[in-house]
Amino acid sequence: MDVLKVTGKIGSDGHLNLDLPTNLSEGKVDIILVINSMPKGIEKGKYDFSDLVGKLSWCGNVIDTQRELRNEW
Repeated sequence: MDVLKVTGKIGSDGHLNLDLPTNLSEGKVDIILVINSMPKGIEKGKYDFSDLVGKLSWCGNVIDTQRELRNEW
């Protein structure tokens, strides 16, 4: 069994276009496709961390808590 990873392109007509060069011998093969949609404007290999950005609500004095944590060392 060989595993191939290629990036395809879906045209305006809705057809998926793939060019799959292989070193397999002639004959029938089973093909399994796993399709992961890639967000527009994000290049492959780069991750958008904007969904992880946020604020923490803190109850108490930040400086006192920091000093307590340091004193534990």
